[in-house]
Amino acid sequence: MTTKKIIEKKKNGEKIVTITAYDYSFGRIVDECGFDLILVGDSLSQVILGHENTLGVTLDQMIHHTKAVSRGVSNALLVGDMPFLSYKINIRDAVYNAGRFIQEGGAEAVKVEGGTEILPTVKAILDADIEVMGHIGLTPQKVYRFGGHLVQGKTIDAAKKLIIDAINLQDAGVFSIVLEGIPWQIAKLVTSTVDIPTIGIGAGQYCDGQIIIIYDMLGIFTEFKPKFVKHFGQIGQNIRDALNSYKDEIVGSQYPDLDHSYSYPTEDLDGVNEWLESADLEKEATKLKEKLI
Repeated sequence: MTTKKIIEKKKNGEKIVTITAYDYSFGRIVDECGFDLILVGDSLSQVILGHENTLGVTLDQMIHHTKAVSRGVSNALLVGDMPFLSYKINIRDAVYNAGRFIQEGGAEAVKVEGGTEILPTVKAILDADIEVMGHIGLTPQKVYRFGGHLVQGKTIDAAKKLIIDAINLQDAGVFSIVLEGIPWQIAKLVTSTVDIPTIGIGAGQYCDGQIIIIYDMLGIFTEFKPKFVKHFGQIGQNIRDALNSYKDEIVGSQYPDLDHSYSYPTEDLDGVNEWLESADLEKEATKLKEKLI
């Protein structure tokens, strides 16, 4: 999958299926399921690292996890999410940090939050031959400015700005735009206004594609459940059930049984036992230390 193919899917009226992943194993599973795009989201700050919001994750941590996911992905387009403070300080650092996602992390594109106000940064990253995904609406890196994870675009002026921001991002050259936490009617207007794909998360069904945090949709991360999150599985409970079964079998001496154990050759076992009964173990241990150290 490439950015051009992502754009073609919108032109062909095909839905774009995307999700987050944060490690090799999940990256490989998602890729095997034929997803179009995988985002290594800064949401790992919460679901992996346990922070209160996305602001706690560092650039190095994001690249570390992107690199891990990239090892499991061979088909989906892999996008690295640029974290807080990595692209809004100055343009030179933004381009360099975006390049690290490509060169070190194995990503094929980066995602940045913001609209018209970050166009110079977006253009500079694109000029460095790095593909960019936009993100407008509820942008979690502005959580303190917003006063929480609040739905955006609920006034006429706010809705107009979302549409204009989308147009400006498209004109700057982004290949797609995430629309997060906005009324579905406004998301539908944005989607019909621009020629590049929109990827919704809490933005209704009329976006060109959808994304969700994999730990949310699997029912693993349950501390916070926005309205748009649907649990497509109860893997969190399945994990708890499996862990409790494991614990019970250890306590009850049921695991590991002989079927899950390695066997020593019977004909040699008597020799080991005879040596154990007759050997001076402390002397043998001292001899081995003197030999090796």
